Amino acid sequence: MKAVYTLDDLVSRETLDAGADKPVRLAVLGWPIAHSASPRMHQPALDANGIRCRYIRLEVEPGNIPEAFARMRALGFIGCNVTVPHKLDAMENCTEVHPDARALGAVNTVRFDADATRGFNTDGPGFARAIADDFGVPLGSLKVAIIGAGGGAGQAIATQCVLLGVAKLVLVNRTMEKLGPLVERLRAAGRATEIIPLSFDDASLADRCGACDLIVNTSSLGLKPGDPSILPASCLKAEHLVYDTIYQPPVTPLLALARAKGCRTSNGLSMLLHQGALAFQHWFPQTDPLSVMRAAL
Repeated sequence: MKAVYTLDDLVSRETLDAGADKPVRLAVLGWPIAHSASPRMHQPALDANGIRCRYIRLEVEPGNIPEAFARMRALGFIGCNVTVPHKLDAMENCTEVHPDARALGAVNTVRFDADATRGFNTDGPGFARAIADDFGVPLGSLKVAIIGAGGGAGQAIATQCVLLGVAKLVLVNRTMEKLGPLVERLRAAGRATEIIPLSFDDASLADRCGACDLIVNTSSLGLKPGDPSILPASCLKAEHLVYDTIYQPPVTPLLALARAKGCRTSNGLSMLLHQGALAFQHWFPQTDPLSVMRAAL
């Protein structure tokens, strides 16, 4: 029984399940992964539904998703969740990708069926439910700025915003090249949304953020001790709703800055909850794990 497992543990059932009374059949994959709260909500949901298996954290180095999927299939895994930095690789290594996941540009939930490795994305719908839960307003009614929009979570959330018809979507990323294909895809998907791609050094950044209702950090900046706020104070005003998809630490530098400005804030725990419940239902249809997961978190 380990806090974090690696590919070396996926060599056999004997190695993987040593000292445990239930087999591992689900996991969350990431790099790093020790911070993940996913087992904390999925295991109680499994237990409450009488499903006799364990859910673990699996640390997978970038580039090793094909090997991880192959070993998991060989060991009879039901599926997995996928987090940073593997969501794009996961999509490329599924034999069948749900159209919604394809539209969202990444896979965060995988189901290993006998005939296929199927990929889904619960980030976008989970985020929309989290915003409604935390702030009491529908996502589609807000003007949104997504910071660090080039990654898997950023692309999924951006696409969800367009699918829900937000009036304005500001996309901020360090490298503008990463935003090009995303912007093209978004403009093709939703003609009603004004899409504004920006770099961090754009002179209009503060004004563009100021014209939005919701600021969302989808980058990993704020995850490590000593990280600065991804945005300067000039980009924030008291009327903003500020959401950081990071949940550990619970108050990131961005959220601390936003609170000091008088903003309403929330972190990624609510998104984790809602996307996790949706993922659970992909593995186990006709279950309703939300209340158990919420209590566990």
